[in-house]
Amino acid sequence: MFMHRNPSKRIASFHPANLFVSIVQNIQPSVVSILTEERAKSLTFESSLWGFLFPDLSPYQEKTTNQFGTGFIIHRKGYILTNEHVIHGASMIQVRLHGYQHAFRAKVVWADYRRDLAVIQIDPPEPVKPIPLGSSKRTRIGEWVMAVGNPFGLGLTYTAGIVSGKNRSIRSEGRVYRKVIQTDAAINPGNSGGPLINLSGEVIGMNTIVIYPSQSIGFAIPVEEIKPLIQKI
Repeated sequence: MFMHRNPSKRIASFHPANLFVSIVQNIQPSVVSILTEERAKSLTFESSLWGFLFPDLSPYQEKTTNQFGTGFIIHRKGYILTNEHVIHGASMIQVRLHGYQHAFRAKVVWADYRRDLAVIQIDPPEPVKPIPLGSSKRTRIGEWVMAVGNPFGLGLTYTAGIVSGKNRSIRSEGRVYRKVIQTDAAINPGNSGGPLINLSGEVIGMNTIVIYPSQSIGFAIPVEEIKPLIQKI
């Protein structure tokens, strides 16, 4: 057996305590960053005055806003699961996939506003790797989890924490989230739609809500609530 004579030259990532390193390597191809573009018409003082002077011309100016989000692949043909609020009102959806230099255009296949779930699809040149879906029912309070997301558009980011609570009920913007999983893994704007992963590398929930101002209080839709809705897709 070969042994390093100098302990300082041992690769720290191979240490058995680094549980998340192998998980990141396995799920990295299955999590995507989402960028959406929304076009809206706004009325400014200058444009309203222009419209008053020239009524035949529109006084509205078009404004483009960008939003960031996350998703994860559920089928090798490019089907991606995310939050509905990530793609809501988007005129264009772009998806960045690990291993590709360019972004893919995506289309909405299915969306449910009330449940805050959506499925989008890209057309990859070859089959993509779906992420394994686990069981949120067997998840226990106190177990280690990892949140994956695209916070503030920085690209895929991994944070670790524990399951802080289960079966919470949250209301936000006309939506009711039931039986959500609470975690203290860091979640920020842009993480929405990303997976909450257990130590087996399986999805147990979808990161969706952060309470502000707070410290380490995030919520994920349990995967058991999602599975029946996407089976037909």
